[in-house]
Amino acid sequence: MTVHLTGTGTALPEETVGGADIAERAGIPRDVVVEKMGIRRKHVCRNGDEQPSDLCVVAAEEALADADCDPESLDAVRYHGSEFKDYVVWSLAADVADRIGATDAYAAESYALCAGAPIAIRETKAQLAADAVDRVLLVAASREEDLVDYDDPDTSFTFNFGSGASAMVLERDAPDRALATVRESAALTDGSFSRDVVMPGGGTRHPPSHGTVDANMHSLRVPDHETMKERLGEVSLANFLEVADTALDRSGLDRTDLDFAAITHMKRSFHAYLCDELGLGEDEQYYLDDYGHVQSVDQALATAEARTRGWLDPGDTLVFLAAGTGYTWAATALEWRS
Repeated sequence: MTVHLTGTGTALPEETVGGADIAERAGIPRDVVVEKMGIRRKHVCRNGDEQPSDLCVVAAEEALADADCDPESLDAVRYHGSEFKDYVVWSLAADVADRIGATDAYAAESYALCAGAPIAIRETKAQLAADAVDRVLLVAASREEDLVDYDDPDTSFTFNFGSGASAMVLERDAPDRALATVRESAALTDGSFSRDVVMPGGGTRHPPSHGTVDANMHSLRVPDHETMKERLGEVSLANFLEVADTALDRSGLDRTDLDFAAITHMKRSFHAYLCDELGLGEDEQYYLDDYGHVQSVDQALATAEARTRGWLDPGDTLVFLAAGTGYTWAATALEWRS
């Protein structure tokens, strides 16, 4: 039994903000935003017609067309994007399934924050291998840019948050339409970081109220910025490399086999350092400085750029490499076929 990736899609809001605009808003030098943070521009949602669900529908329809399959043939629609979406305590997956006409699909959601794409692929592959379903649509979206407080320097790592959506079609044994064969995955979590990045208001600890709004509790906060930065710096590179190496090893491969990596957006210097450790050249990775960080959409965006630029050849090994607050690192290896 083999699991194939047969279609991908992305969707982005039309409006963008540039690095200079972000710098002016945050009161920091332009070079810090563009060069250090790696944000030339990012896409942002500015109106009610660009909800996460709307973007997911657009991405889903593109992925289904790419896979040359009808929505009625889907067995499941699964959402793995941001928990910050159209409504609180609400199934975006069910909404997307209904709107695209996936009448025979059940809908479900899973959350691993920015590490969501490799983990969703891993779990869906296991489900397909169990013969429970034949074809699954994965969708993700983020509008977490809405949660950024540019007046809080302790949350400057969120200044790259942009908006967008992605979709992927995974199928069991579909070699004639396969873009890639899904190989193996790996993930690890260090739960000691679980409360280092939070939106204080809106949950059960601090339900939404006039008080939480007045106290500005509905933006992302880092209670102890310096400690988190120090602790994360000690483990992040090693954990990225561990999950990448493990996913490759489980696939019977190693770093020398790696031809492309689709990596979560991060500051420019760390991206370069990570790629150097992985042995990746300029056309073997794509830096998302024209998108910023779009949560678990990043891997689809980088892969779309690689496809457009002709960087992927049949037989190439690529890795989806991600990390998300919590803190979880995850990777999935694929063999490109198209």
